[in-house]
Formats: sequence, C-alpha cells, structure tokens
Amino acid sequence: MAENESIYDSFEKKWESMYPKNVKREFVVPEISLYEVLEKAAKESPKAQSIDFIGKKFTYAELSVAVDKFAKGLLDLGVKRSDRIAIMLPNSPHYIIAFFATVKIGCTVVNLNPLYTDFEIREKIVDSTTSTMITLDDFYPKIQKFIPGILNKVIICKIADYLPNFIGSIYSLSRKLKKESVKIGENKNVFYMKEIMNNNGLSPKVAVDTAIEPAVIQYTGGTTGISKGAILTHRNLVSNAYALIEFAKDQDRKDLSFLSAIPFFHIYGLTTAMITPIYWKKRIVILPDPRDTDRVLKTIANEKSLIYPGIPTMYHSILMHKNVSKVNISGLGILLSGGAPLPNEIEKEFSNKTGGVIIEGYGLTEASPIVCATPPNKKYKKANSVGIPFPGTMIKIVDREDGIKEMPLNESGELIVKGPQVMLGYLNNKKETDETIRNGWLYTGDIGLVDTEGYIHIIDRKKDLIIAGGYNVYPREVEEILLMNEKIEDAAVIGVPDIHRGENVKAFIVLKKHQTMTEDEIKKFCLKYLAVYKIPRIIQFTDTIPKTIVGKVLRRELRKMESN
Repeated sequence: MAENESIYDSFEKKWESMYPKNVKREFVVPEISLYEVLEKAAKESPKAQSIDFIGKKFTYAELSVAVDKFAKGLLDLGVKRSDRIAIMLPNSPHYIIAFFATVKIGCTVVNLNPLYTDFEIREKIVDSTTSTMITLDDFYPKIQKFIPGILNKVIICKIADYLPNFIGSIYSLSRKLKKESVKIGENKNVFYMKEIMNNNGLSPKVAVDTAIEPAVIQYTGGTTGISKGAILTHRNLVSNAYALIEFAKDQDRKDLSFLSAIPFFHIYGLTTAMITPIYWKKRIVILPDPRDTDRVLKTIANEKSLIYPGIPTMYHSILMHKNVSKVNISGLGILLSGGAPLPNEIEKEFSNKTGGVIIEGYGLTEASPIVCATPPNKKYKKANSVGIPFPGTMIKIVDREDGIKEMPLNESGELIVKGPQVMLGYLNNKKETDETIRNGWLYTGDIGLVDTEGYIHIIDRKKDLIIAGGYNVYPREVEEILLMNEKIEDAAVIGVPDIHRGENVKAFIVLKKHQTMTEDEIKKFCLKYLAVYKIPRIIQFTDTIPKTIVGKVLRRELRKMESN
C-alpha cells in the first residue's frame, strides 16, 4: 500500500457500484441557502402540493407566501439579522413556516424539544443567547416565567390556525368544553403568529455564506453527555438532503410523498422529513404525533407511494397494532430507519408481516445527521449492517486509543467521518470542538468495523449513550440531577434493552445513611428537571457503585450485573 493511501480506498469503486443508477460517490454541493431551497421549489412547482396537515393543504406557492409574511412579521417585531430564534413546536405547518422564515432573514433556528422541562429550556436558551421563541399555546406555561428577562419576544401558535375550517372549529370547541385552553392574557412581549402575518410579505432575502453561517443550533450530548449546541450551517443541511435525494432517486415517482411523523425538532426528522421533501418538491403528509399509530396506518392505507422516515420504536408500534394485518402496506415505497439501532427481530417480523423492506442508516447530530445507509436496492441489504457511506462522505475505522492508526477489515475501532455535512463545531465550547473534529474528521465516539464486502457495522459505543424511543439520553446528565437530591449519596445510570423503546434508562441509587426514598419519589423529583424520556424507568437501590481508582463509574460492571 502506497504512503498516505487508506485501506478503505480499495472500496471506493465497490461502494459506487452499489449506489443507485447514475449516483456518484462525489458530488458538488449546491451553494444555496435553506430559504432558497423553498424559493426554488415554489418557482418551479408553484401549484404542486407541499403540505397536507390533517386535510389542510398548501401548494408550494401558498407555503412560500406564508413564509414571506412571517419573515416580514419577525422583522416588524424588531428581530435582527443573526439573532437566534428558538422553535419549540410539534410537527405542523407552523414549524415549517417558522423555520424557513427564520433562515430567510439570516437568523439561526434553535431547535427545542417540547418535552423539555422548564429547567432544560432555560439552560438552552441562556446558552444560545436566544431572546425570541416561537411555540404552541399549550406550552406557554412552561416559558411564562422567562418573559421578559430571558425571553424578550414570544410568538404563540395555535394548532387550530392551520386545521381545515370544520376540524379547527370542532377542535377549538372541544378544548373549551374540556376547559383545556391556555389563558395567556395581555403581555406586550407576547404575540400571535397569525396576527403578525397580517402584512404584504415584502422583505429582502438576506444573502448568507452557506459554508460558515449557522442555520441551526441543535442540542446534543455529543461524546460526553454535557448538553452542547451543534452548529449546523446551511451547507451542512443542504448537502445531506441533496445526498439523500441522490441516493433514493431511482425510487422516484410522480406521486411520491413523505409521511412525516418523526419530529422536525429532531435532526433526523428535520433533514429527512422536512428539508429533503421540500428540496425534492414532494408533498409532506404531516402527522403531529409519531405515537399515533392509528393515524399512521390510516394514512398508509390511503396513500399510493410514501417515504416513511421512522425509528425502530415506530416500526415496532406498527407491528404490535391490532389492525396491521388489515392494512395494505404496499403504499410504503421507502422505509427509512434511524435514530437508534434496528433490532433484527423487528426488521424480520416487519418484512414477514407487511412485505416492506426497511432501509437502515446511521448518523449523528454533528453530521446533519446521515453518514451511511443501506442502498435502496434490496440485493445490497445485509443483516446487522448500516450499509455503506453516503455520497460525498468518507469514513474510516481507527484505533480507539490513538485515533490515528487505521484498523484492518473486520477489526473494530472508532468510526470517524469527513464530508460536507460535518458541523462547524459546538457553540461556546472550543475544547469539545477540538476534541471532536480533528483535521476535518468528525470523531463519532461510536465503535464500528468495515467487513470484507465493504459493509459498515456499528457494534458498540465509546460514549455512554442511551437511546430510548429514538431520543438520546446521556447518563451523566441524569446522574447530575439525581445527585441534586439531598437524600441521595451516589447514583449511576445505564441503558437496559427494551424491545419497544430500544433501551430503558436504569438508575442505581445509593441513599445517604438513615434516609429512605421510594421509586416514585425519585421519579417525581426527576420530573422537575428532566424531559420524561430521560427519567429512569427502572430504579435499583444498592449499597455501592463500582468505580475506578480515580472515581469513574464502571458502567461495564453495572451492565454485567444487569445481564446476570
């Protein structure tokens, strides 16, 4: 092997041969902003349907007009270029409009999970210096205490605003009868989305440097578990969407739509279920709740050709549904799985029951997110593999200790990635950025190997990450909250396997002398500070927690105890 030649270079032609027809390993990233993605779709296909939200339909021209009106409304409120705007919304037209309006005026989206507690919300808006938030009226009680002071402007959306008239009226009436509507009252810092959109929509499009200007700050635990904002540029997100379209283009049909139930506030949903279909000028069938399997199955039954970005939990829910055998699943053209490892038993059972073939991929927030995926052609599918590198993406397996030496085929090491989708770095955290991105390579913290046929396998984690229902949970974050309780002496957290959620969070608790606590008390305490998916579902009281001589938790020992 010649000097500086990688052992993975020999697979370049092999990988390209496995790509769909006319797809190249390398491509030129289109130098357009995210707003220009929508603008281009509206110009080229103005009458094509862009959104179907529980029967409320938008053409691309109508979506573009709504985005321009909201962008003008933001400017009229005094929002300035490069401001950071938090969006805390479920999947709905509001999210799409808010997202593209934000990037149009040269601002940065800060994605927030509506499941976050007020403690977690405050942490992220302070870290990102966000002063404007767009959220649902239902979530107003969580953020009310931050107005004014931390948040100077809050824009309230109502789901009924973008429901078909009849359904919207019924929805509003049912909420009043149940006394569920949130009373917001008068506040000079609070505005309603529909009201600020009452304008002509005329505002200049801001020119952005797509390679270096942030489009999104996406919070993640990275490799350590401390919450950090991954800075994703326009180019990062555009390149990943473009590569996905290229990778799947031999599956293209005129009536192809996306079933978008995976949350847009999650990087996987943002790229695959929102940006990609708009770039591709496809129709987005929006479902606000990914857990609503009834509606998922009804939508599948009524559609002809769908791409369904999902996570293993969502596929398992379909399998377990009482009506799965009655639904014709043939409408699902491409089934994508990401966010968590796909168990073999779910994949096999899904294929046996429905005839559908799930395409599994691998990615991470810091890579916008897709790194590799199984080629759409069924003949290239391989069990326990996450496929081959995405177009434009280089991968290596390196020694997990020195991070430099390339590992031979079939030998494990840390997976590192280079490509146009790799983030700029972490917000306000140069130290973590320098440790995670070295010489242009993103060190994923995941342990993998490349087999002799060129397939990539993820076999372990260098980082102590738990993936519960598609959401990332970092043990250290949960442990720090547990140790805030005055009755707890020590705590350690691991993930334990669960067929539906992938993993459950389990906490080992050492109580202080003469103290008592129940499992319910611990869970209620956590509920004040942690999103519900981070709260330990399993709690074990113990006298001691195994640690190294320098006090580091030996999670492997805890996992051994669990498996025994």
